[in-house]
Amino acid sequence: MTEETLTEPLPPVRHWPVLDPAGVDVDPVLAGLMEEGPVTRVGLPGGEGWAWLVTRMDDVRRVAEDSRFSRAAVLERQAVRPAPHLAPAHDTVGFLDPPDHTRLRRSIAPALTAHGVERVRESSRRMLDELVDGLLGDGPPADLTRAVLGPFPSLVVCELMGVPPADRQGMRTWARRVLTSPHDAGEQAREEMGAYFAELIDARLESTGEDIASLLGTAVGCREITLREAVDLAVLLQTGGEAVGDSSGQMFYVLLTRPELAERLRREPEIRPRAVEELLRYLPHRNALGPPRVVLEDLRINGVRMRAGDVVHVSYLAANRDPDVFPDPGSVDFSRSPNPHVAFGSGPHRCPGGPLTRLVTELLVDALLDRVPGLKLAVPADQVPFGKGTSLRGPESLPVTW
Repeated sequence: MTEETLTEPLPPVRHWPVLDPAGVDVDPVLAGLMEEGPVTRVGLPGGEGWAWLVTRMDDVRRVAEDSRFSRAAVLERQAVRPAPHLAPAHDTVGFLDPPDHTRLRRSIAPALTAHGVERVRESSRRMLDELVDGLLGDGPPADLTRAVLGPFPSLVVCELMGVPPADRQGMRTWARRVLTSPHDAGEQAREEMGAYFAELIDARLESTGEDIASLLGTAVGCREITLREAVDLAVLLQTGGEAVGDSSGQMFYVLLTRPELAERLRREPEIRPRAVEELLRYLPHRNALGPPRVVLEDLRINGVRMRAGDVVHVSYLAANRDPDVFPDPGSVDFSRSPNPHVAFGSGPHRCPGGPLTRLVTELLVDALLDRVPGLKLAVPADQVPFGKGTSLRGPESLPVTW
């Protein structure tokens, strides 16, 4: 290590309490850090020490795509993180580096391409029509989250996974507990869901089906992955369906609190796919940050020297508000083009559910705007309750009328 490395002054550590901002507002501390500089140092409520925080698009992409920033190395230390319960777990795909990470992702890739997801479009539309029929049949007022936005993404993931219809409600209950319960209850739910998937995948070791459970069964049968690895992947994907439900709730919160946006989408249905991309860019899909990385060798990011062993967090939310990439980034602009957002991350750990999320949100926008033309909030915007104390951000309920 050079003398320069040892003596170069470090910026101050900024404490970030990671609170629960109201609605879809950017965390005010994060907003301040974005203004302070492209690379800052932060202290967070969980783990030990401090971490670098990277907020500009080019730097975020570099960290996410450069193999010198390791997820697996995080397992060897108590890295600082947004909350105490968000500790990294051994042997999960989120904390593997290539080539192991690549090997696991390869087993499910065919089902999660745009073509693979298209296979469930019609069955998904039918399930959504049934949910909207129920919403209209019960009449207003209603909780849009409970009636449609919460269950629909989970049902679509179950369809893609190959979970039988009779088991889908129980699957959603497990997923919600994994994501929103205190640590012990969440871990118990994860174990119960894992036991279910172990039986489902084991039963499909010789299947030729296109659903994810069958693809995982085939990969296990061919010894490309272990049964435990397959189960971890299945649990990750299924809980991801609940995250899509939260982001869908945020999306409709924006459309219902800014009715001029919803009206434009009714008048101009041809712009809906582009509008979905803009909303994906704009929305804060999670509270704070995803998993950290560890620097494997001394290097510089935007002129800031990082040392081997340092912990680094990237903020995709901040990157999606980078004014050098997105003019007037705090506005919702359905004409924004190009729109190179990183709502699904970047690099090897880019979320595989991008095509699925796009399918779900496009179907929801079509169904609810076209079939419920008078849809509006039944309470003032500041009375919509948002979840607290979890890694996800979304309305717990969305009271509506029409």
